[in-house]
Amino acid sequence: MNEETGTAVAETVQQAAQVTVETVAEVTQGVAKETRTLLHIDDLLGYFTWANVMHVATSVLALLIFYVIYRLIKRFLKKRALVKVQPHTAVLVSKTVSYVFWALMVMYVLSLFGINLQAVWGAAGVAGLAIGFAAQTSVSNIISGVFVLSEKAMKIGDYISVGDVNGVVDSVDLLSVRVHTLDNQMVRIPNSAIINGMLVNYNYFDKRRLVFSFPVPYEVNMDEILALVSAVPASCPSVLQDPAPAAFYDGFGDDGITMKLAVWFNRADFIKVKNEVYIAIMKLCHAHGFEIPFTHLDVNFYDAAKSAAAKAPEAKKAAATRTTRRRKTESAD
Repeated sequence: MNEETGTAVAETVQQAAQVTVETVAEVTQGVAKETRTLLHIDDLLGYFTWANVMHVATSVLALLIFYVIYRLIKRFLKKRALVKVQPHTAVLVSKTVSYVFWALMVMYVLSLFGINLQAVWGAAGVAGLAIGFAAQTSVSNIISGVFVLSEKAMKIGDYISVGDVNGVVDSVDLLSVRVHTLDNQMVRIPNSAIINGMLVNYNYFDKRRLVFSFPVPYEVNMDEILALVSAVPASCPSVLQDPAPAAFYDGFGDDGITMKLAVWFNRADFIKVKNEVYIAIMKLCHAHGFEIPFTHLDVNFYDAAKSAAAKAPEAKKAAATRTTRRRKTESAD
């Protein structure tokens, strides 16, 4: 009896274990199947054929060749072609080459996956219109940047003035021009402001002219002063003699007649020329004993007590005079 009971229990346990194993196997197979379906593993494995592997290898090799060609073009432009152009033009050309290369690479990769590029271009056109309406200011700056670059009105290192901003050009891009002021602050000037405003480039020409203006006393010998001032540029080493300097009178002022001295110099000697000419003019004045006229201001201090004491006798005299006149008038009546 006990043996029969033990046998039955063993068979029951064995059957339960077998059912459990079969259930686990079915669940495992189901999970694996769902996972393969969800991750498209079967589809991916279908792509890993010898032909597809060769196609991917060829594509990767083509991308590497294109990248090597791109780097060679960049190196050639940097060492040979861009040396002859202005720095900001070289930067713009380099960026354009980079953008074109990466755009071609993206289109090539998309074509490898069988994506219709015409549909992409159509979507890009619609997106471009939307972006254009949303960013009209940026588009205006880009168009203005093309004109700024084509006019070649400035280059990196030039000292320019646009409106109230003065500074040295650090970069010329499609959207803006960046300058740093004399107190070393970076200022970004939109290209539209340059096109619509007035741009002054102090470094565009190699030579510049500077005009010094100062009054001369009316009582001096004007011919002598004119001859003396005309000789000032000769004592200034940084002043150019060609074009020749010019000294002339330019109107009558409140303090004296206005004398002007115009001199030419190399743009790098701006500060040096100002110092040399001002020092030479002051030495001229000291050497010949005349001073540059200027407005004088006399200050008189007012003392109320002294003023009242000084006016008291006059007031008494005036009062006595009025009294005498009044008495004479009464006597006549």
